[in-house]
Amino acid sequence: MAYISDMPLDPELQALLAGLAAMNAPPLSQGTPESARAGFRFMTVDMRQPASVVPVKETEDISIPTDSGTIGARVYRPDTDTAGTLPTVVFVHGGGFVIGDIETHDNQCRSVCAGADAVVVSIDYRLAPEAPWPAAVEDAHAALRWSAAHIDELGGDPDRLAVAGDSAGGNIGAVVAQLCRDEGPPLAAQLLIYPGTDMDADGPYQSRVDNAEGYFLTADDMMWFSDHYVGAASDRADPRMSPLKAADLAGLAPAVVVTGEFDPLRDEGEAYAEALRAAGVEVDAQRYDGMIHGFFDMGPLSKAAQAATDDTIRRFRALLWR
Repeated sequence: MAYISDMPLDPELQALLAGLAAMNAPPLSQGTPESARAGFRFMTVDMRQPASVVPVKETEDISIPTDSGTIGARVYRPDTDTAGTLPTVVFVHGGGFVIGDIETHDNQCRSVCAGADAVVVSIDYRLAPEAPWPAAVEDAHAALRWSAAHIDELGGDPDRLAVAGDSAGGNIGAVVAQLCRDEGPPLAAQLLIYPGTDMDADGPYQSRVDNAEGYFLTADDMMWFSDHYVGAASDRADPRMSPLKAADLAGLAPAVVVTGEFDPLRDEGEAYAEALRAAGVEVDAQRYDGMIHGFFDMGPLSKAAQAATDDTIRRFRALLWR
């Protein structure tokens, strides 16, 4: 059944999409990972206005050991008087498992750090296709284990370790939340921002049809990303790839799951929230009408996107600080 809303696409986001269309750039799915990374970095880093950068107390670039070597990370610390008793949030950036890095998601991490009064550890996990699934999952889980072991140097509160991620990062975040339930370390919360939760290209999601074109993330983009990420793996129902396919979701950390009305990933994100709730997991699920995929980083271009971002962080903060 198609979703029907009286809420139109946010006018400021509509203007953004029109501007992108006027550039007449070739589709992401027709390029290489290298060209896609350069284009994404241009939009998110090179075009960033200094006035839009969210202030935090300090940042520090570090390395985190993993089973395969080391990955880079950036630690964000909030300007608060409660140092030593803060939540620690491992942030997993989006970008279809292929593009994105610490720099492209710098302002998103700053927003979570400042808005949730939390130390944020943003990780540069290995990207596909050079390192296909499950490399990103392994790196994120390693980062959570490392953060738990170094909690005194980070937020300081061992009972407030959390994971957060947007899009592909939301997928990885959901997967590692399941791994943390089974293998540790224990999590206090998870923030899943328009997550992809089902890698089945034929999944029964109307939003993939209704929002397949013209809303920033396209159906062809999604297929291009997933083909690079999956690599030689044939079982897309593996819950370490498709967290919605997990046989048991009981006992997972409380979750905030947010989606956008005009996002092709909307329905599978909401299906995951419903599955969590049915398994007895505490879930705060929110759809933001008028929003497209990527709204969490579009606040400087859209007042409505900024309001949705602020509300998302407020909901997450409520879980972290109760």
